[in-house]
Amino acid sequence: MKLSRILSAAGICLMLPLGALAADPEALLVIKNNRFEPTELRVPAGKRVKLVVHNQDTTPEEFESHDLNREKVVPPGAKATIYIGPLKPGRYSFFGEYHEATAKGVIVAE
Repeated sequence: MKLSRILSAAGICLMLPLGALAADPEALLVIKNNRFEPTELRVPAGKRVKLVVHNQDTTPEEFESHDLNREKVVPPGAKATIYIGPLKPGRYSFFGEYHEATAKGVIVAE
């Protein structure tokens, strides 16, 4: 009987860390032709999100968002990871610092 209690407790202890290993939701944002694609990116509200920005252009671009309090230069051909959230439901604008006229978009948390 004692052995079964020990094994049961060990099983519970082994299950607890698995929840901690759950990955953050991931969203991909591409920079191409001095524009962000997609221009409207939907993410889950209330969760931290791993935003991967892939710059497919031959020039650097900066992901910048005053709403999200984030800015990150992404070199040409490179990827950058930016964690955002957890966000309240709403719209959060972002833009490219180097091509503000064309590189803009919004993240929609829902």
